[in-house]
Amino acid sequence: MSDFSGPRILPSGDAAVTVEFGRDIDPQVNRRVLALDQLAAAQPIHGIRETIPTYRSLLVHYDPVVIGFDDLSRELLRLANLPAPPEQAKRRWRVPVVYGGEYGIDLDEVARFHDLTTDEVIVRHSGSDYLVAMIGFTPGFAYLAGLDPSIATPRRQSPRTETPMGTISIGGVQACVPCLAAPSGWHLLGRTPVRTYHPRRDPMFLMEPGDAVTFYSIPASEFAALDRSAERGEMVAELVSP
Repeated sequence: MSDFSGPRILPSGDAAVTVEFGRDIDPQVNRRVLALDQLAAAQPIHGIRETIPTYRSLLVHYDPVVIGFDDLSRELLRLANLPAPPEQAKRRWRVPVVYGGEYGIDLDEVARFHDLTTDEVIVRHSGSDYLVAMIGFTPGFAYLAGLDPSIATPRRQSPRTETPMGTISIGGVQACVPCLAAPSGWHLLGRTPVRTYHPRRDPMFLMEPGDAVTFYSIPASEFAALDRSAERGEMVAELVSP
């Protein structure tokens, strides 16, 4: 648990501020970030252009011609100290994954590291109930909180310069649902055909902070057809609720 009580306001250039609630990846800190994001949407402050939640802070872009730093800081602190709004029903996504083999080239290594079988790693990874804590790094990259601690694995000492799109991986206590091919030092457990970002789809971005995510295993024989569907703009991931 983080020992930083927050919140505190930090200037981020001349047209943004950061409302920081903690220093660590912590579920309670992230809940406070998402609560402030909801309050800022429900009680708009004139001059705010955009809010971007992260694991432990909320980045607020604003128009300094409309509202100054001091007034904005005062209003954000007021909102941050209000009771959290009632928790809304989470959207829940079920995401198909092909684990292991050419789709998850680090699965065997992760299993050996934890003295587990590959099936046990798959069960523990797919059996967790995840929360989208933030979106970042590349378009649609969903950072997930809730990885089973028994398979938390230090990042690779030598990051790969590119990993395939849709690679389901873990790094430290973090898990993710990515979209685009990108460099990564995380461990690759499998791949999903789901496009969390698709520029020709409505909605363009599939997941949002506060959404819930679960994974389920599919055979490699199903991947190509689902991948074609996703490329056409179909969600492929199953939206369970609300």
